[in-house]
Amino acid sequence: MATQSPFSLLENLFERASATLQPPPWVVDEVQNRVVLLLNHVLQQEPEATARLARQKGRVVLMQWRSFHMALVATPAGLLDRATSGMRADLTLTITETSPFALAQQALSAGKPGVRIEGDVQLAAEVNWLVDHVRWDLEEDLSRVVGDTTAHTVGNVVRSAASTLRQFIAKRPGADKAAA
Repeated sequence: MATQSPFSLLENLFERASATLQPPPWVVDEVQNRVVLLLNHVLQQEPEATARLARQKGRVVLMQWRSFHMALVATPAGLLDRATSGMRADLTLTITETSPFALAQQALSAGKPGVRIEGDVQLAAEVNWLVDHVRWDLEEDLSRVVGDTTAHTVGNVVRSAASTLRQFIAKRPGADKAAA
């Protein structure tokens, strides 16, 4: 008797829910604004990243996954802003993996999802450099609020939980097929 994995059950539930339930436009708008704020916060920690983005000012990158999309434009200050609806994308990045669980698994294993790239090659190279070299130091930000010792302890707990989750996901049925 074959048993179905709970991951596939959750994935099927997600598929059905996402086909019928869509967030209101104002929620999407607010989430995208918050994502831009977070990205700019992270970019400001890396002077080389802002210098590279400043050279791409006015260029638009459209990111897509399933029915979600977000267009960002590089500002003269080397940061990001949401592109207006009339701006044409210079680069389109489409995540080809449709399963949110597979994306989460790739993120936990520090992998990159499959991406279809269309548009400006130089801009794509700059975006790739940013993805490869810019990291959010969450522990440093947390230490500004709660202090170094507490932030370090929280960081250790999160790293341990992520490691345990990676091991759990690696042992799930069908993990060998997903890795191939």
